[in-house]
Amino acid sequence: MNIQWVFLLFLLVGLPVFAQSPANTLSLDEAIAHAIATDPWLNGSRHREDALTSESISASTLPDPKVSLMAANFPTDSFDINQEPMTQLTVGVSQMFPRGDSLALSSRQKQELAEQEPLLRQNRQAKVAATVSQLWLEAFRAQESIRLIERDRSLFEHLVDATKASYSSALGRARQQDIIRAQLELTRLDDRLTVLRQQSESAQQRLSEWVGGRARLPLAQLVPSQYGDEPTSVGGQPDSDRWLYEQVNRHPLLLALDQRIDAMETGVELARQKYKPEWGLSAQYGYRDDDPMGRDRADLFSVGVTFDLPLFTGKRQDKDVSAATSRAEALKTDKLLMARKLMANLDTALVQLQRLNDRRALYAEQLLPQMSEQAEAALAAYNNDDGDFAEAVRARIAELNAKIDFLTIRIDRLKMIAELNYLLSKNGSEPFPATSSNHAEGLTP
Repeated sequence: MNIQWVFLLFLLVGLPVFAQSPANTLSLDEAIAHAIATDPWLNGSRHREDALTSESISASTLPDPKVSLMAANFPTDSFDINQEPMTQLTVGVSQMFPRGDSLALSSRQKQELAEQEPLLRQNRQAKVAATVSQLWLEAFRAQESIRLIERDRSLFEHLVDATKASYSSALGRARQQDIIRAQLELTRLDDRLTVLRQQSESAQQRLSEWVGGRARLPLAQLVPSQYGDEPTSVGGQPDSDRWLYEQVNRHPLLLALDQRIDAMETGVELARQKYKPEWGLSAQYGYRDDDPMGRDRADLFSVGVTFDLPLFTGKRQDKDVSAATSRAEALKTDKLLMARKLMANLDTALVQLQRLNDRRALYAEQLLPQMSEQAEAALAAYNNDDGDFAEAVRARIAELNAKIDFLTIRIDRLKMIAELNYLLSKNGSEPFPATSSNHAEGLTP
C-alpha cells in the first residue's frame, strides 16, 4: 500500500479506544465518597465533640462535698473517752461553692468548643473532596495523555513499516531520511510515554493515601457533570465582590473560628468571676460520752461559712482578665487573616477559571480545527509532490500536542472548580450555585 494512503488512513480514522468496564474503574464520585467514609480525622473529631460535651456537663456540677471524721481532745494519759469533758468523736461535712457564675460559664465554654467540631468536619469533608479531586484529575490527565500518545504511537509504528516497505521497493518516493524521521518521532513518543507513566504512578501513589488500593484501578473516562459546573451566580450579582465576601463569611472554617471566639469571650467572663469570693459551708457534729459519775454530757454541733477575699487583684485577677481578653482578640485577628486568605484564593481561582474558559473555547473552536486542517493540508501536499515527509509528520505531532494541551486545559479547569467548591462551601448548603446539567462530561478530545 502507498505510504501516503497508510498515513491518511490512520490520520482520519485513528485507533479504537479501549472501552473500560465501569465495574473495573474508579470514578471521581467513588474516590471522594471512599476518602470521606474512611477518613480517620472525622472519627477523631466526633470523639472530641463527645468529650467536650461530657466535660460541659461535668463542669456545671458542684465539686464533691468533703466528709471528715475525727477523734478530738483525747487525754494522753488514759485515752479514756469519758475522762475529760472536751473529748469527743466528730463527723463533719463541707461543701464549696465556686465563684459567681463560674460553673455555668465553664459549662457554656465547653459546649461552645464542642459546637465547632461539626463545622470543622464540614470543612474537612469539603477539603478532602477538593484534595481527592485534584489528585484524581492529575492521575486522569496522565492516563488520558498516555492513551492519546499510544494511539498515535501505533500510527507511527505502521508509518515506519510502510516507509521501510516503500523505500525497499524502490517504487515509492520514500527516502532514507523519512525512515529515520519516523523512527525518531517514535522514539520521542516512547520518551513522552515514560515520563507520563512516571507521573501517572506518582499521582496514583498520592491518591492511594485517600482511597487505598483502589487508586491502581483505571479511572473512569467520564466526569460527573456537577464537577464541571461553574458558579453562574457570581457574574450576575449587582455587587459580585460583596456577594463573594458574604459567601466566604459562611465558610465552615470561619464559622468554626466564630465558635472558638465565642468560647474565648466566655473565657473572659470566666476570668472576671475571680473578682468574686469563693464560698464554703461546713457543719460538724461532736459526740461526747457520759462523765465518770455517769452524768450525761451534751453533744456538740458546729456550723460555719468560709469565703476568700480577692483584695489584691493587681497581679492576679487583672492579669488573668487581660490575658483572656488578649487571647480572644488574637483569635479574631486569626479569623480576619483566614477570611482575607480565602477571599484572595477565591479571586485568584475565579480569574484563572475565566482564562481557562477562554483557552478552552479557543482550542475547541479554532486551534484544534486549524491543526487538523494543517495536518490534512501537509499530507495532501506530500501526496501531490508539493511537500515533504518531515512537514507532514511535524503537522501530525503538532496536532497531537494540541490535543494534549486541550486535555490539560480542561483538567486544570476542573481542578479550579474543585478549588471553588471548597472556597465557596457553606454551612449546610450546596458548595455554590451551579448551572444545571444532566449529563456526564467526557474529557478526551
